[in-house]
Amino acid sequence: MRLRVLLEPHHGATYAQIRDLAQAAEQGGFDAFFRSDHYLGIDANDTTYQPTDSWTTLAGLALQTERVRIGTLVNASTFRLPGQLAVEVATVDQMSGGRAELGIGAAWYEREHQYFGIPFPPLGERFDRLEEQLAILTGIWDTRPGERFSFDGKHYQVQDCASIPRWASRPKIIIGGAGAKRTPTLAARYADEFNGALGLDVRERYANFRRICQDVVGRDPAEVRLSATLPVCIGSDPADLERRKESLGEAGARLLAAGVTGTAGDVIRAIEDLAGQGADTVYFHLYGPGDVEHVRLLGSEVVSRFLPEAVPPLPI
Repeated sequence: MRLRVLLEPHHGATYAQIRDLAQAAEQGGFDAFFRSDHYLGIDANDTTYQPTDSWTTLAGLALQTERVRIGTLVNASTFRLPGQLAVEVATVDQMSGGRAELGIGAAWYEREHQYFGIPFPPLGERFDRLEEQLAILTGIWDTRPGERFSFDGKHYQVQDCASIPRWASRPKIIIGGAGAKRTPTLAARYADEFNGALGLDVRERYANFRRICQDVVGRDPAEVRLSATLPVCIGSDPADLERRKESLGEAGARLLAAGVTGTAGDVIRAIEDLAGQGADTVYFHLYGPGDVEHVRLLGSEVVSRFLPEAVPPLPI
């Protein structure tokens, strides 16, 4: 079981806060540190939100962490052109020694796009664009040195690209969500990992994905890892838990309703249940940008239970 941190701070976060959390995740034995790709928080009227760019901060983490894998869950496909994104992710992969992963989706937050002047096409077009982006990303990354890549789509065209970005280890692609058709179909065609999204019960989403792999795409579903996203909030004692819950506010409480609030044992049982459903990877969805102690507590009380003895966590 791979246990990962997914940071989606309810008021945004500075790079220094993100760095401290990533380093705590590494020290705590987590497999990876991921961040969301948003320029606006859950509350569109939150004037305190501090946006940071995902791939800019991940480039910093590539140099300020040593072991954890780093990536996005999920990149908004509307934010970057596909060729540009291929170069950005490959650059971070080089900088990190092969630790970069790309979670990508069709984007959903219209107000966020309005805030920053980013076009927000209708949903069907966003999925069409995402499919072309995935073809370009994989096409560019898989083109051998000295060869050229071209793509002629409705929304994007690439002509005789010979400037192929060199990754250290071909970046993994993660696609996921609760949708029943287009999302799992794109994952079956292009992804290395399918994420069942938020929730404690992902059985039907996994079953639907496996069916699409076999019946629609003709791919062995065993080739694709299965992951889940689990909002978690624990405390060292009841008072610590209550303080942490209060610090997340109403928006955090809504997200936590899809996960586990309680003790380390509660989280361990949820992980074991998700494993029984087929998940081999769980992302701990965290919302407190300054709560390094929460990451440390999860590392010592939860992650340590799943670590092989041969791979101890780094010293704190």
